[in-house]
Amino acid sequence: MPFATLFTIAVALAMDAFAVALASGICLRTPTRTQALRMAFAFGLFQAVMPVIGWGLGLTVRGFIESWGTWIAFSLLILVGAKMLWEGSRNNGEPITCDTKDPTKGARLLLLALATSIDALAVGLSFSLQYPDTGISFPSMVIGLICFLLTGAGVWLGRQAGRVAALSRYAELLGGATLISIAFKTLLQA
Repeated sequence: MPFATLFTIAVALAMDAFAVALASGICLRTPTRTQALRMAFAFGLFQAVMPVIGWGLGLTVRGFIESWGTWIAFSLLILVGAKMLWEGSRNNGEPITCDTKDPTKGARLLLLALATSIDALAVGLSFSLQYPDTGISFPSMVIGLICFLLTGAGVWLGRQAGRVAALSRYAELLGGATLISIAFKTLLQA
């Protein structure tokens, strides 16, 4: 897999984590470095682990669906991208509503990390169908690292930005459009 494609996918996958981190930074008003690192670590870890799980699932069922692999990868990327576009379009620039609980602690952090990394599971599955001989270790590390960096940046920008719900909306829209374009590129290369 070309590194440029992997990097683009990693950034697109991290957009929902970035949006959540941005909103969290806004709500926390003055997040500490510990809070930012805790969120970035959890989100990055989940983003790194989910493609590995998806890869394993893909290899398990690969024999059954090998002839349909390109179409399945295309469909998964389209679905994930469309979901991101839909979620980004639902937020019409309304102010972010804040909960009083710290989103960088406990079960709330784990649920946010899981929710923002489900897309990476589907991408890992599609990687196993498209690039079965490449391996998942390096792509998984790149995806996790990019998510870690963008999550940390999101918390910091949220602290700086005040109430800019539109920024998180555009991040979702950009991520969704990127995944859809990669899906079509995948289909055309088959």
